[in-house]
Parts: sequence; structure tokens; C-alpha cells
Amino acid sequence: MARLSATLRSVEDGGIAFYCPGCNSAHVIYTGAGAGSRWGYNGNPESPTFTPSVLVRSGHFVPGHEAGTDCWCTWKDKDEFTEMKCTVCHSFVTNGQILFLGDCTHPLAGQTVPLPEFPNDYAVN
Repeated sequence: MARLSATLRSVEDGGIAFYCPGCNSAHVIYTGAGAGSRWGYNGNPESPTFTPSVLVRSGHFVPGHEAGTDCWCTWKDKDEFTEMKCTVCHSFVTNGQILFLGDCTHPLAGQTVPLPEFPNDYAVN
């Protein structure tokens, strides 16, 4: 993982990671040619814009999850997996700002915040 700027890291296969203050973790999107979903990128690591929106879902919010089946929020031993949560993070990253949409499940829903710097000790896999 290479540093593109204080707020962006490059990941293999055209991936770009940014740190999400709503989720307290990195989100990775893929740009350029390649398999899978790809985003547009304005090429500015100091004030990035990605299109379209970035949507990250986990647990029972993932499409195809069967209602009534176990997920992270109902797991009987969830104390062992405290970092696992059922979440939605939906945002637009425009000119170095993150606009969190109203369907986010974290406290920054509906707010716009500057893209934060990566914490010094954060490693993106």
C-alpha cells in the first residue's frame, strides 16, 4: 500500500483507500480498467472526487441476506467479534469532502465532513 496523500492510499489493482470517520475504518474503491465495479476519479489526491457514490454494507444490510438468519448483530458469541457490526455507509466524496447520505447507520448520517488523514498506525489490507 502506497501513500498517495495524507488522505489516500493506493491498493493493488487500481484500488484507492480513504479513511471513513463514520465507520472508523478504510473504504476501498477501484478505478481504471479491470474486473468488478469501478469508480471515476478526478486524479487529485489532495482533493479527490469519486463517482458515483460509495456504498458499503455489512451484516444483514448486505443484499441477499436471508431474513431471520444469523448475522453479526444477532450472533450468540458476538463479544468475540466486537469489531463486526451490521452497518450501512453511503457517501459522496467530492473535492475532498465526504457527504454522508441519510441511509448511513452511523452518527455522521446527513453531515458533510472533510476527508480525514489516515491515522498513523492504520494499515489497509
